[in-house]
Amino acid sequence: MENFGFKKVSKEEKPKLVNKVFDSVAFRYDLMNDLMSAGLHRLWKDIFIDWLAPRKNTHLLDVAGGTGDIAFRFLRKTKNQAKVTILDRNENMLNEGKKRSNVGQIASDLDWVCGDAMKLPFENEVFDYYTISFGIRNVLDLKKCLSEAFRVLKPGGRIMILEFSKVENETLNKIYDRFSFNVVPRLGKLITNDAESYKYLVESIRKFPSQEKLASLVSEAGFRQVKYRNLTQGVVAMHSGWKL
Repeated sequence: MENFGFKKVSKEEKPKLVNKVFDSVAFRYDLMNDLMSAGLHRLWKDIFIDWLAPRKNTHLLDVAGGTGDIAFRFLRKTKNQAKVTILDRNENMLNEGKKRSNVGQIASDLDWVCGDAMKLPFENEVFDYYTISFGIRNVLDLKKCLSEAFRVLKPGGRIMILEFSKVENETLNKIYDRFSFNVVPRLGKLITNDAESYKYLVESIRKFPSQEKLASLVSEAGFRQVKYRNLTQGVVAMHSGWKL
């Protein structure tokens, strides 16, 4: 059995349930991110890309990249002199990202692929960077996901993960819990008419491994120089590792 938020579901059922969540929230995903984080998710993603420090003439695989937030930042950072492949298992999320790229007139080598993070449809050692932002906690098997990331990265390639994590400060954690469980589902109901999907998203954060445990899993997948940095006292954390 697998965790689906605080519920237990079968391995076969979980991917379908997660896909249903993102089918439901895709059309208001960016607006809900702004409301839930008071816009902080934009700053977190900017800091994430700053730490990645992408080089020109490189190739990024952005997994669970749906609406394109990380991909577009990567392209701006490299002045559109790089290639990005965005992979997401949810077609609705990819469609939202494509709409945004058209509106923003993103001019670069940008591919959109519907696929599974645990079984990437790419050859070995293709990418210079692998990023996954607020998506890895929805993956069925973390070890398989990280193993696939290692496989498709070139030697010298880098993985970076941005995900909600464990809050360090006890007082902040209590406030965060109250907001998450009481306010976020109500916002979901108001904005998307779907409280249950946002209840799941909140619960999935609480079931996700700690910063130290995730760092250990990244190391076990074969990555070296694994480090993490907390943002907003651990509300989110960035993890980095290299394929040496």
